[in-house]
Amino acid sequence: MIESILIFFWALLISMFSIPTIISVAHSKRILDEPDFRKFHDINTPRLGGLAIFAGFMTGVAIFGQMSLGIQQLLAGSLIIFFVGVKDDINGVSVFKKFFVQVLAAGIVLFYADIRISSFQGFLGIYDLEVGMSYAFSFLVILCITNAINLIDGVDGLAGFIVVVICTTFGTYFYVSGEESYAYVCFALTGSMFGFLRYNLFNARVFMGDTGALVSGFIISILAIHFIEMDKIASAPALSISILFIPIFDTIRVFIIRVYRGVSPFMPDRNHIHHYLCDLGLSHFQVVLVLVFVNLSVILFAIFFSNLGNSALLIILGTGAVLFSIILEILIKKRRAQLDV
Repeated sequence: MIESILIFFWALLISMFSIPTIISVAHSKRILDEPDFRKFHDINTPRLGGLAIFAGFMTGVAIFGQMSLGIQQLLAGSLIIFFVGVKDDINGVSVFKKFFVQVLAAGIVLFYADIRISSFQGFLGIYDLEVGMSYAFSFLVILCITNAINLIDGVDGLAGFIVVVICTTFGTYFYVSGEESYAYVCFALTGSMFGFLRYNLFNARVFMGDTGALVSGFIISILAIHFIEMDKIASAPALSISILFIPIFDTIRVFIIRVYRGVSPFMPDRNHIHHYLCDLGLSHFQVVLVLVFVNLSVILFAIFFSNLGNSALLIILGTGAVLFSIILEILIKKRRAQLDV
């Protein structure tokens, strides 16, 4: 318990006290995020908050964590993601290069630590996966979750608080299950994210940028895979999806909308859930409260009904997600019709 507290506060303090200097340097070097039609801020804002998040996380784990097999590879993959994120935030990086680096980072964890999804635990009647399918599906999961965190980073405090909810939940499970090394990773990222939120929640003075979002997403993807593979947790696949509900729901929903409209699923637009809620009249803080409440509610529901099994839980979660999406579409159409009048 002492190590958990130390790693949390160390990461928080390193992150929090790094950001003022980062903000100053970003302004002096003009490394700023400029407003456009998709974004809500109206002034140029530094986007290098991920430097502080990474510094708090990495030093916390290095000093107080446990360098077991899996953790070393997770840190190595995070370091690679960090560098491409920094370059993207400063000068921009092509989609292909970002994809290549994410595949490389995923490969380090998959092939050198053998952290992969080996079973669906009965979902759709599937249990053990063939080795090739296991690696391919795990690659897909890592890439999707890594980018899902980046996609929800659209209003002040949203991505940061969702990461806090996810890591706190995973960390609690890991700690109770005796997986201290992974629990420390969760608490380190939670602490560094709280330090970042000090400057990002209200009238953001800094954004996490691709550096913070991609590193956080990559770490969370590995935590999710390890969580699914733990034998001690009932309905682990369904529980992991419930813990990641908002990022997964928003990513799938936006991709479906884009494909339905005949545009590239990677084309930026204003169809994210946070865009809809803001268009309905909610403030940034209200959007954060609503989505955090939804994510926590889904987690508590899944925990309470974990005895139903993966198939039943995932069917319920999928049905709820569809209904939630339909309600959002109805509300936003009514709102936009009123504004047109």
